Amino acid sequence: MPATQPQTHHTIEKIGGTSMSHYSAIRDNIILKPQSGTGPYQRVFVVSAYGGITDKLLEHKKNGAPGVYGQFANSLEDSSWLQSLEALRHELHSINASFFDSDIALQKANIFIDERLNDAKQCLLDLHSLCKHGHFSLALHLDTVREMLASIGEAHSAWNTATLLKRDGINARFVDLTAWRSNKHLPLDERIRQAFSDIDLNTELPIVTGYAHCQNGLMSSFDRGYSEMTFSRLAVITGASEAVIHKEFHLSSADPRVVGEDKAVPIGRTNYDVADQLANLGMEAIHPKAAKGLRQNNIPLRIKNTFEPEHAGTLITGDYVSNKPCVEIIAGRKGVYALELFDQDMAGKYHDYDTQVIAIIKRFKADVISKDTNANTITHYLSTNLKTMKRMRSELERLFPEGEVNQQKVAIVSAIGSDMQAPGMLAQAVQSVAKNNINILAIHQSIRQVDMQLVVNENDYNQTIQSLHQALVEVHDHGRAICLAS
Repeated sequence: MPATQPQTHHTIEKIGGTSMSHYSAIRDNIILKPQSGTGPYQRVFVVSAYGGITDKLLEHKKNGAPGVYGQFANSLEDSSWLQSLEALRHELHSINASFFDSDIALQKANIFIDERLNDAKQCLLDLHSLCKHGHFSLALHLDTVREMLASIGEAHSAWNTATLLKRDGINARFVDLTAWRSNKHLPLDERIRQAFSDIDLNTELPIVTGYAHCQNGLMSSFDRGYSEMTFSRLAVITGASEAVIHKEFHLSSADPRVVGEDKAVPIGRTNYDVADQLANLGMEAIHPKAAKGLRQNNIPLRIKNTFEPEHAGTLITGDYVSNKPCVEIIAGRKGVYALELFDQDMAGKYHDYDTQVIAIIKRFKADVISKDTNANTITHYLSTNLKTMKRMRSELERLFPEGEVNQQKVAIVSAIGSDMQAPGMLAQAVQSVAKNNINILAIHQSIRQVDMQLVVNENDYNQTIQSLHQALVEVHDHGRAICLAS
């Protein structure tokens, strides 16, 4: 496919890590059942690492438990990362054994991943030795180490998937964007163009690594969202007609585990505004920066359930607005820290205070989910850990000795929709929660009116979601859309 002649009838599709662990479902439900009915070709698949593997290469995404990278980065005197790397090798071999049923095929699969692991091991040993000398700092190399380790997971799953599909009669092609052993540092777009310069989508099915090595480093900008950026840029550069993400669940009106599978409703249509609000809560349909490219180039995004291939999934576009004011999704996040700064002298000097608080939050790399202010108080709602939280609090107490700094662990629950501009909607939300004796700590709603956020105690998280879902979703007809009657 010539890079200078974008096609408009192919799709770029991404497969999530949990789905990747079920090869037969990928083959039968995704590859052999394209929505267009055109067969397996004119499609490109960007694959994630198998479920849980990136957690073991880097760190656990939810609880922060260190993987190989975390152990290597934390101490030059500790060699526990070596044991973790060997344990990971054993697990990757076990994954291979579950997929390849012949000794020759299994041997080839193990040789491929062993070459990557052995290269990485030697690089880390050399760096470990080098940085024991005072002139070299490990910290200066950690971003590169993180990128190198992350790439192993996607290389493993992409090579395996391409090889298995070939075995099953599909002309799949392994497309390695990791630049392993390459001495060229290219921009991401150029890396993609070079890799696709001789691919014929009419006869080949590219299986592409979710990690792509590039000049500026994907992880420094997108961290664990790097595979979605690769997916997005592929769609934009090749002029895809649609971008598709295959997950192990539907994008639904709420988490079925919280409200009940009989009450959660798959969402048929929504827009990129809603996707951004979900990402802000850590429930990404797609990383906001990846969504930006799709939105700007008018490429629709479809979210599909791997295990229900007949379902059309959720179509996300830039221009969609529900035909009535809608609450489409009730979503939320637990484990949020509220960091509050009160200072009597803040009145009239808000910007001076806010600038300094934001600088501290940025320095400690905490993510801001939301914030609220009044004359003498600024409260930021943060995604971070307790250790970082204590450090930020100490720094604020040092900077503002006459102020009062407080922290509290809370939950944020949002009602989200492409159009929520209806009188009384916020009142309904508040009443539904109050009726269940839930104390609302804070409320946020912007003029754009695509979401409203309720801050509650962590213990009230599930009941708040259930209350809002019951009041704003379950009472309405669930045909094509979930709407609040005007």
